[in-house]
Amino acid sequence: MRNPETRRELRRAAVWLGLAAAMALVVILIQPILIILAGLVFASMLDGGTRLLGRVLKIGRGWRLVIVVVLTMLFIGITVYQTGAGVAVQFKQLQATLLIQFDRLSQWAAGEGFVPSADDLKGLAQQAMGSVGKLTSWIGTALGAVTTLFMIMVIGLFVAMEPRIYDRGLQWMVPSDHRAEFALTLGRMASQLRRLLAGRLAGMAFEGVVTWIALSIAGIPMALVLGIITGMLAFIPNIGAFISGVLMVAVGFSAGIDTGLWAIFIYFTVQTFDGWVVIPLVARRTVDLPPALTLSMQILASTLFGVLGLALADPLTAMIKVALERNSERAMEDEPALL
Repeated sequence: MRNPETRRELRRAAVWLGLAAAMALVVILIQPILIILAGLVFASMLDGGTRLLGRVLKIGRGWRLVIVVVLTMLFIGITVYQTGAGVAVQFKQLQATLLIQFDRLSQWAAGEGFVPSADDLKGLAQQAMGSVGKLTSWIGTALGAVTTLFMIMVIGLFVAMEPRIYDRGLQWMVPSDHRAEFALTLGRMASQLRRLLAGRLAGMAFEGVVTWIALSIAGIPMALVLGIITGMLAFIPNIGAFISGVLMVAVGFSAGIDTGLWAIFIYFTVQTFDGWVVIPLVARRTVDLPPALTLSMQILASTLFGVLGLALADPLTAMIKVALERNSERAMEDEPALL
């Protein structure tokens, strides 16, 4: 131990062992880490609303945050009170309709020889649902989902109340020589995240409301539930639109061929207008992420981390993009010095 070479090798070994232990710890604690990240995303939403309200009301940040939280809770409460019973009934009808449509589709496909029999398809579906259940077993019950949501909201609220405390805490964990650069990158990440979430919320509101109105006019059953699901799934680009489209078309054809064709037309009209008009307008003021990149990250995140990873794939991609861009800028700034 007195040999300097031995101590040097022990220090190197300790670094590698510490790195391996840190990686193992991340794997073990990945679920709480995702909850914390979701809380930070929720805090960015609250912070964005507080900053936006500050342009109108010149009052303290704390009071603006209280107004944002109260307005959000009132909106959710009024919506649930006005539509709660009807939405619950429509959700049950949606579940039954999807099961019936799946049976019809499987029987038709089996009769044409495209796929195995209906019983085999049901077995495959049960296995797939079992795999999904294993993947998301940590929120497998309704109580677990509510608890997870509650923790996310509490973390987000605490962070939104005093963001500078947590900002300084993260900077203290970085070596003093790199704190200025870390603070700059962290500030850019927060700004990009606020802009991204603002765009996502705008897209969710547009798709949900327009889908609900259009389906109601066309006489398609369960229009309100389909509008709510479409709005919620709009938070997840690419995959969310596909899932909502499948649900919409399945419900439409359950009421007849005409309503099914109307559902297809409404889906493509809303998605086309959203893709060519709404998203470009929002992207100019928010964050424009390449669709292939976001889809790839969604596939990886959902495979590794489940449903919550899928929901957080977009914000994580935006933050990684900011970090890489800042690293490239720093490299270009250092290049003239080296020359």
